[in-house]
Amino acid sequence: MTTRTPPLGDTEGLWQAVIAASAGRCQCRGTCGTSHEKDGGRCKTVHGGYGRRHGTGPVRLLAAPAEPADLLLPAHKAAALPKTALVAWCPECHDATRRAAAKAQQASAPAAEPDSLF
Repeated sequence: MTTRTPPLGDTEGLWQAVIAASAGRCQCRGTCGTSHEKDGGRCKTVHGGYGRRHGTGPVRLLAAPAEPADLLLPAHKAAALPKTALVAWCPECHDATRRAAAKAQQASAPAAEPDSLF
């Protein structure tokens, strides 16, 4: 694994703690829609490694909420989550899980009644 360069805003070492707890590997277990079956049920993407697609460059893992529904929280609420509620995500799994959570939230929302004219 390559050197772990923290983001500029990681003044308290939160990102470093989350990445260290994950051993520098994405912690997605299929919430992104990919089974990750060939890799033991967990995404194989490592911090500093290369992405699945040609030309994507080195992957930088994100420290983000573990629960898919929490990925939809506003930034100020997500930033207030405790370290235990965060996991390491590769950008591909993070984005796919966030889209799936948004789609599920939208499907479970009650249908809005149309405005009546009279």
